[in-house]
Amino acid sequence: MNVTGRRGAALPGALRLVPVACLAALVAGAVVARVSPRAPRAESDPRTCVDVPASARVPAVVTRDLAPLLGPAPPPAALVHAGATQAQHGDARRTHRASASGPLATRVLFAAAVGGAVATQVTTSPDEQTLYVATLAGALVALARDGRERFRVALGGRSYTSPAVAEDGTIFVGSDAGKLFAVSPDGHTKFQVELGDEVDVAPLLLASGELVVAAGKQVVWIDRRGNVTRRFEAKRKVFTAPALAGALVVFGAQDDHVYGLSATRGELAFRTPLGADVDGSPAVADDGTIFVGTDAGEVVHLSGDGRVLGRAKVGGFVRGALAIARNGDVVVGTYGPAPKLVRVRDHQVVGGFAVLGTGAKEFGVHGGALEDARGTLYFGAQDDQVYGVSPLGERVFGFRAGGDVDGPLTLLGDGTLLVPCEDGHVYALGP
Repeated sequence: MNVTGRRGAALPGALRLVPVACLAALVAGAVVARVSPRAPRAESDPRTCVDVPASARVPAVVTRDLAPLLGPAPPPAALVHAGATQAQHGDARRTHRASASGPLATRVLFAAAVGGAVATQVTTSPDEQTLYVATLAGALVALARDGRERFRVALGGRSYTSPAVAEDGTIFVGSDAGKLFAVSPDGHTKFQVELGDEVDVAPLLLASGELVVAAGKQVVWIDRRGNVTRRFEAKRKVFTAPALAGALVVFGAQDDHVYGLSATRGELAFRTPLGADVDGSPAVADDGTIFVGTDAGEVVHLSGDGRVLGRAKVGGFVRGALAIARNGDVVVGTYGPAPKLVRVRDHQVVGGFAVLGTGAKEFGVHGGALEDARGTLYFGAQDDQVYGVSPLGERVFGFRAGGDVDGPLTLLGDGTLLVPCEDGHVYALGP
């Protein structure tokens, strides 16, 4: 359990302490070997797969004094991205809905060691036959469906960016070296663009073929030949993955504002102050309204033209990407001191599922959950566990990994759940 903030700063030693009872439970259940989040296990080849015993399952359900995390069963009909997960949260609106049903029993198909911690979502080729992983060791790693490595590309610095995959198979990924890479499906670098500052969040692919990417304070448009065509600069760093809201690209920044820019011209459409860093990446509802999270512990609801429609207090920092359930609920992970996953409806928290925390404000659930076809919500947390919570609010799936699970989960068309982990592995959990 590596207690670090999303912004990369290690916490003081006192905040890394785990209560004795919690530590005992973790030690008793931890079967997967622990490793540093910066390096693979010394005794294993980082390009091989390892088996994980069935005893790595975690059947226990953690509960707290919260209304249950209830949702409709089955969920209502809604817009759901069909096909492969080629971008963070599956679509340009970042809803994080899957058309398949996830696993209810823990069956480990593979645990692929990728040579470095993974703190972002695994994406796939259009046919789902290749899985793309960006690591904090500074590599893009391509895996076959059985977990074997196909190729790797050095990125020059650690990567927090979920790779974005175009329909022709080109992979776009950035790194803290201030570069955006375009990589062919066979692993050759087609071009790289020097952007001058850290690329910390997932790129957005537009229907025009252009790519929108944040680098430091700038949001940049790049065409398919690697030319920068437009730039916009916020007042402080952009730590949220841009999303598409109709004709606008929307994002938040650490200057306490949410921005909307024309997707075609890059011109400013709105700039809305929210009073705190906006680190919770936007998700766009089916009606075109926008939700973001802030360091004030709020989920803020905005109209398509940037007007604030309402706010919900969720009890902790919101620093990961939000998600939108099929019924319109916003699904949000929060940090401590009482970390949890919550549903927000009509600007109120209507239910939650708590995870075991340390009491630290910088420890928690980084991001919203993946909703499957049954309405089950799948998510990971910094307690090293993966959760599946049914629409009845019951934990129906559990898996203990070997490190923090900060990246969003991915559900393939056959029901395989992909788990990125800061122990340096990608886990495939089968239906």
